Amino acid sequence: MDADLVAGVPESGLIAARGYAQESGIPFGFVFHKNSYVGRTFIQPSQQERESGVHMKLSVLPSAVKDKRIILIDDSIVRGTTMRKLIRMLREAGAREVHVRISSPPFLHPCYFGTDVPSQTQLIASNHDIAEICSMITADSLAYASIEDLDRIVDHLPVCKACFDGKYPMTIPREMK
Repeated sequence: MDADLVAGVPESGLIAARGYAQESGIPFGFVFHKNSYVGRTFIQPSQQERESGVHMKLSVLPSAVKDKRIILIDDSIVRGTTMRKLIRMLREAGAREVHVRISSPPFLHPCYFGTDVPSQTQLIASNHDIAEICSMITADSLAYASIEDLDRIVDHLPVCKACFDGKYPMTIPREMK
């Protein structure tokens, strides 16, 4: 990918963004200022609360993005609403291109083991392919890590990947579904 800057979504995408920058030789930079007093936005109950939470939580550093082609990295896309809002904010601040890279495979299934991954109907990747998601979030391009990448990263340890592959390590009780 040819770009001017690699940036991570605070805090979840910063480590992967630094690694991507190091491997690609593209400079790493900060493009968002984070308000530390706002919590996780994707778990807010309503769409309006999620969107206003993103705006309160992050603001763009215009001098860092003006006329730049940016690779924006995050750990996941759940519903797509946060990423779409972040891309809009970057474009309004003058970014020429925004290419999104996600350091996990797509969330296709809900998590019943403590991660705040909602029902399957709310998971954007469960209902749309990568090209559709790219269009929906208004990115110039989109790529996810694969299950094979994840296996390699964890050195093939037996970690739960059910939210990515639907293979739960136990039968899920009906009342949890």
